[in-house]
Amino acid sequence: MAVARARAFEFHMLSEDLFLRMLCLERKRTERSQRRFVLMLLENRRSIGIEKQEAALEKVLNALAHATRDTDIKGWYRDGSVIGVIFTEIGNGEDKSIVYALSTKVTDALYGELAIEEINQIKLSFHVFPEDWDNEGPGGPANSTLHLDLARGMNKKTASLPLKRLMDIIGSGAALLLCLPVFITIAIAIKLTSKGPVLFQQVRLGQYGRKFTFFKFRSMHFGNDHTIHEQYVKRFIAGERGVAQAAASRARQYKLAVDPRITPVGRFLRKTSLDELPQFLNVLKGEMSLVGPRPPIPYEFKSYSLWHKQRLLAVKPGITGLWQVKGRSRVTFDEMVRLDIRYAKCWSLWLDIKILVQTPMAVVSGSGAC
Repeated sequence: MAVARARAFEFHMLSEDLFLRMLCLERKRTERSQRRFVLMLLENRRSIGIEKQEAALEKVLNALAHATRDTDIKGWYRDGSVIGVIFTEIGNGEDKSIVYALSTKVTDALYGELAIEEINQIKLSFHVFPEDWDNEGPGGPANSTLHLDLARGMNKKTASLPLKRLMDIIGSGAALLLCLPVFITIAIAIKLTSKGPVLFQQVRLGQYGRKFTFFKFRSMHFGNDHTIHEQYVKRFIAGERGVAQAAASRARQYKLAVDPRITPVGRFLRKTSLDELPQFLNVLKGEMSLVGPRPPIPYEFKSYSLWHKQRLLAVKPGITGLWQVKGRSRVTFDEMVRLDIRYAKCWSLWLDIKILVQTPMAVVSGSGAC
């Protein structure tokens, strides 16, 4: 392996740590410049002897030297097992066309260096950043391949993740039992004052953009048009001035301050956050957590900038979070996203407990709630 690393160094291969740092840096550049890049991963799927491994690595590196440019970034995606190449400045063509051209170029170079049986043991994969979040496959539109640094940040806390899930199960189960009388009272109030179902169900996006059915107590008239909210959210995310429907001196809000779709009972439920109680079902099902970023609506997500999407990558969405206890509707959208990203980076069980303890006070005060 030492010889392999020496040969890799000759071909300007970065170490795993440096390569992942460069991958993170390229993501940030793309978020600002909107210029895409492609991450190629090359993996040998067969375990072979050290001598053969050294020889095969040298051939692969020779092939990559011919198939890549000096400006492309080469290194270990996984030390000693998976080689990564970041192709920058890839132009404005369609993703499929670009990936096909790169795949053909790399494959031809490998055929020039390796035997057929060696080629058959190599797995190539290509990942375009930014990803296509419109894909509705079973695994969701995104995965941790292009965000390995975020995934590893969470993996360092792997021992605590089962405890977080256990806290979610116990907390949501206890809340559903203790709040059963409240559930019944709210259900009766909704049915007596407006037509329609008690529960409002809506498609939301969870971690990595996975879609799930989100539950709330219905606070609006049944069958209303969501266009007014969609237009408002787009303007709010874009940071336009004057989007609040309150006094000019009041801070901008994430929710409409005056929404004609809301029923009188619904207004009380929203002010007290009681409309959120059914989300304990989402937590119990594992789609959400007690603490985490709020899950966005698909039409809201379409207005996100690239860096906004980070709030859906590292952790599951939650019922409450830093936004709810630090700012709620008083902060701008960008400030809300920064709070969500800060939570993901600093997450710990102790932080979850602190947020859960602070949430009742935020609810009771009603500051920033709509």
